[in-house]
Amino acid sequence: WEFNGSFYQPPAFLMMGIPGLEALHHWISIPFCALYLIALLGNCMILFIIKKTQSLHEPMYYFLSMLAVTDLGLVLCTLPTTLGIFWFNMRRIGFDACLTQMYFIHILSFIESSVLLAMAFDRFIAISHPLRHPSILTKTTVIKIGLAIILRGMVSLLPIPFLLKRLTYCRKTELSHSFCFHPDIMNLACADIKVNVFYGMIILLTTVGMDFIFIVLSYILIIKTVISLATKEECLKALNTCVSHICAVLVFFIPMIGLSMIHRFGKNVPPLVNTLVAYTYLIIPPALNPIIYSIKSSHIREALLRALWRKSE
Repeated sequence: WEFNGSFYQPPAFLMMGIPGLEALHHWISIPFCALYLIALLGNCMILFIIKKTQSLHEPMYYFLSMLAVTDLGLVLCTLPTTLGIFWFNMRRIGFDACLTQMYFIHILSFIESSVLLAMAFDRFIAISHPLRHPSILTKTTVIKIGLAIILRGMVSLLPIPFLLKRLTYCRKTELSHSFCFHPDIMNLACADIKVNVFYGMIILLTTVGMDFIFIVLSYILIIKTVISLATKEECLKALNTCVSHICAVLVFFIPMIGLSMIHRFGKNVPPLVNTLVAYTYLIIPPALNPIIYSIKSSHIREALLRALWRKSE
């Protein structure tokens, strides 16, 4: 790295595809295209079905709509740069464009975490206080929760781009992924990054970390309620309504925690592992969530079949 002590901000960064497999990028793009297509069509299908089916206009499916919109946002944030590298080897991204992409990727990740918490709260109220559920989670309350989730993500992450712009950077400008990620950009700086590290850690723990803790607490309370139910059939029926959400939580949080740990402590982790975990974190959840909910939710499945049946007539 060359650094002469003066302030330097690179005009652009160079993004990385899959290290060691650059010659196979055109072939590797095929499964990525399939995943992106599934994510786009699947989440649009979820939104269309919920909008057109009056019986699905209830809190559980409003939150599912928020999850689908968030997943669409994540897909649209990473798709241009990822496929740009695989198809055309377009590795260059402007400094400000990179910060903008990073900001929206992190906002949408935080929003997804918060939506999963709201869905856990919805399941807790529906199982523990079924008679009070409609009066607690009214349409107005759901809208307020959605606005609070968006506002929390936007405000908490607003300082991040400015903290990165104040840094001076070394001459090395190669990122570790095909998208811009805060720790990745931060580690290219030649200046003291303690403020960035501290702020990033605090925000991660007080948002995503707290969301995960409250999701776990919600399920502890749900299990206590389910155990107290009279029959085994009632227990299984109550738990079955949570299976889709539990799968969505695991699919989102496991790769996210893994990627955060790699960026902070995995200095000796092979670049290929780092890259695969990052793709798993940002591409797999948007593709799997519509499939999970279509398979496990009988209401979504029946509405989809009715829509397909009407089109075939």
